[in-house]
Amino acid sequence: MKGEVIIDALFGAGLDRPVEGEARAIIEAMNNAEACIHAVDLPSGISGTTGAVMGTAVRASDTVTFFRYKLGHVLLPGRLHCGRTGLADIGITANVLEAIRPNTWLNSPSLWLDNFPIPKVIGNKYTRGHAVVVSGGSFSTGAARLAARAALRAGAGLVTIASPREALAVNAAASLAVMVRPVDGAKELTEFLRDARRNAVVLGPGGGVGAPMREMVLAALAGDRAVVLDADALTSFAAQPETLIAAVGGRKGITLLTPHEGEFSRLFSNMVEVPPSKLERARRAAALTGAVCLLKGADTVVAAPDARAAIINDAPPWLASAGSGDVLAGVAAGLLAQGMGGFEAASAAVWLHAQAATAAGPSLIAEDLPEMMPSIYRRLYTLAQARRSTSSTQ
Repeated sequence: MKGEVIIDALFGAGLDRPVEGEARAIIEAMNNAEACIHAVDLPSGISGTTGAVMGTAVRASDTVTFFRYKLGHVLLPGRLHCGRTGLADIGITANVLEAIRPNTWLNSPSLWLDNFPIPKVIGNKYTRGHAVVVSGGSFSTGAARLAARAALRAGAGLVTIASPREALAVNAAASLAVMVRPVDGAKELTEFLRDARRNAVVLGPGGGVGAPMREMVLAALAGDRAVVLDADALTSFAAQPETLIAAVGGRKGITLLTPHEGEFSRLFSNMVEVPPSKLERARRAAALTGAVCLLKGADTVVAAPDARAAIINDAPPWLASAGSGDVLAGVAAGLLAQGMGGFEAASAAVWLHAQAATAAGPSLIAEDLPEMMPSIYRRLYTLAQARRSTSSTQ
């Protein structure tokens, strides 16, 4: 009945089997009642380790959990069943974490702020790194231009679009602070990247699928620069993932893979086992390739080869818009160009991307996202400088 309150404490975070029989009937009755459901620890029927619905699950209005959030609170679809989630202090001291040594975190500035690049008074555009974005042909330049502008807004000192000659005029006419240079094919890309100052490169946005893209990816991976592989750069290796894994494995430079679920499935469908948990899928891919894996979605997971992982839990739904992934790749490249570590840069890029979308609001288009960065950066710089000032006086 309306006005009633139901306390759900049927199962906790340790549920590891499908809900059946009487328990299933109770959960379905709770969901069908016109009542406010308060879940204790986790809505019954949600896996605490994967966020999966174990046959059926309570749809809670509110969830109260203890000490720290569980994976089921932040991974989908579990997060959608939790309603408003709060933490309750039950007397577990923070030093317990020293014994647990967690390697999975909610993605927030506290995770990567100490490594966030802040421009120095004695610096210049060359000390802030030079990101390169490889463009597709004349009818698919928009994705590269979105990534390039995002890299510039993310703080890279210089950004160049490496453009096929057929698209040179289009890219040049649509770019101001972003430079444009003619680069056709893998051989010319190799020559262009011989300049060590061009220290981060993005391939994939609007680049086309097939052998030419594979060759350009392999050319970029041959050096020590940071390489971001997105979209077409990943799909081009769907039939021969072992070639990509061999090229990434053992290289000194940072490699960042940024697939959505479809691209991930195409690239890693031949894994011996594809775990049901999004977190474990990203971790498995990172361990297999030696790259940082940024598995996109409403619960984007960033996983490093050493098993560190970060999960975003506050990205707005209107980020699901054409071109937003290209912007994300560009932001990551801009941070990598400034010398940020691979896991930290990927995590920061995901957080910045979500914050920009929140600031832009509903009806955003991808072009809006880079323009939200200045105000977000202003807050981050203030926070980072205060944090570093406090650390230096302790």
